[in-house]
Amino acid sequence: MNQRFLNMYTDYIFVEHPPAKADILFIPGSNAAALGERAAALWREGYAPVVIPSGKYSILTGRFGGVQDEPEQYPGPYATEAEFLTDVLVKNGVAPEAVWPEPEATYTYENAICSRRLTDARGLTVEKAILCCKPYHARRALLYYQLLYPDCEFLVCPCRSTVTAANWYTTEEGMKLVLGEMERCGGQFYDIMAEILGKN
Repeated sequence: MNQRFLNMYTDYIFVEHPPAKADILFIPGSNAAALGERAAALWREGYAPVVIPSGKYSILTGRFGGVQDEPEQYPGPYATEAEFLTDVLVKNGVAPEAVWPEPEATYTYENAICSRRLTDARGLTVEKAILCCKPYHARRALLYYQLLYPDCEFLVCPCRSTVTAANWYTTEEGMKLVLGEMERCGGQFYDIMAEILGKN
C-alpha cells in the first residue's frame, strides 16, 4: 500500500498533543473506561482542576449499552455515559467535586453543545482545554468542541486503543472506524455548516 496515501488519512483523523496546564478536561460520551482512566491520570498530574464527562447514551440505541472494556472493574449498573465515566474518574482518584457530569448529550455534537452550556452556567471561561477521546475520534471531536469554544486552545490527549495511527489500515475494524470518521466529518459537518450559513 502507498504509505503517503495512507498518511493523508492518518494525519487528518489522528490528532494528539502533549498535555499542558488547562482550565478543564472534556470527555465526549463513551462507554469505554479507558477515556475516564486517561482523564483521571491527567487530573491527578495537575493538568486541569475540573473534568466534564458528557453523555446520556447513543442516539442509535436509546440506552446505555454496557461497559466496553474492564466491566469487572466497573460493574454498574449505569443509566448514562456520564454516570459511568464519573464512576471511572472517582475510582481513579478524581475528587467528586471536580467532576461536573453532563448527562443529556446523545451524540458528539451534543457533547460539545451541552458541555458549553454547563461551563457557561458554572461561570467558567475556558481559554485552554484538554480533550480526552478515542484516537480515531480525535478529529471529529476536536472540530465539534472547537466550534462551540471558538476562542479556546484545545489539546487532544487520546486514551489507549487497539486502533491507532500506526495500525488502523491493517485490520477491517480499523478501516471501518477511521474511514467511517472521514464520512462523518463530511456528512455531519455539511448539515452544521449549512445551518450556520443559513443564519448569516
